[in-house]
Amino acid sequence: MISRTSNLMLARNAQQNLQANISRLAKLQEQAQTSAAITRPSDDPSGTADALKVRGEIRANSAYKNNITDANSWLATLDGAMTRTTEILTKIKDLAITAASATTTPASKAAIATEVEGLKADLLAQANTSHLGRNIFAGNSDAGSAVKVDNSVDPAVYTFTGASDGPVTRRLDANTTVRVDASAEAVFGDVFTKLDSLVSDLRGNGDISKHLAGIDASSDNVLSQHSDVGIRHARVLKAEEANMEQAVSLESRRSGIEDLDTATVIMDLKLQELAYQSSLAVTAKVLQPTLMDFLR
Repeated sequence: MISRTSNLMLARNAQQNLQANISRLAKLQEQAQTSAAITRPSDDPSGTADALKVRGEIRANSAYKNNITDANSWLATLDGAMTRTTEILTKIKDLAITAASATTTPASKAAIATEVEGLKADLLAQANTSHLGRNIFAGNSDAGSAVKVDNSVDPAVYTFTGASDGPVTRRLDANTTVRVDASAEAVFGDVFTKLDSLVSDLRGNGDISKHLAGIDASSDNVLSQHSDVGIRHARVLKAEEANMEQAVSLESRRSGIEDLDTATVIMDLKLQELAYQSSLAVTAKVLQPTLMDFLR
């Protein structure tokens, strides 16, 4: 059976076509304004799922970036404290060598003893260095200081805190964590006791040369611990580079899913506007009003 095409059918088809054209035009106008390929999940359900996944990865990468920045700060502070510690021990070693000379007078040894005491105080200050309110040599302890001194007894007693509270770590990525502190006990050991003994012999005109090996051992230990900090810091710097590269890659993926080429969208918009205007013109020509249109 051959169906008859009426003016009503032509009008309905023309209306549907015009509606489709204006819908595409509205969509392109919205894209031109936002430069976004997806403005609502219904625009592209699969693309929306991919975009949400990538955005989740971007948030995780940003969190790792914050961890890396914090780890850098901790390790830089640790590096500075240990560098200063080595300098102090080197100065103490030089003073001990001078005091061990046979020509050094008791008065000079007493003056050296006072200087060594000042350097020991500096060493204690380095051991109790803080970063953002946390002691870098006391692990997760909230004791406030890594080395506590009891001067009520002779010789003084030095107590290390934080040994049982675990190290401070930061996560650099999904599979990597790094320690950002150091143990005061591991770094400084019995150096304070050694210095008290040195001061005692300086003031009592004892044998100074016997202290040189002990100072050397403490210096070597600090250098060894410092080397470990340097290795960890290098890992953090490498992770920082990888994090930056990952950030660029993720942003490129997100842009590929969500963003549009504005120039291309504007070109499509102009073409759609032309198509819509052409549809209006053609429809006006084809659907001329008849006498029945005026009699309704």
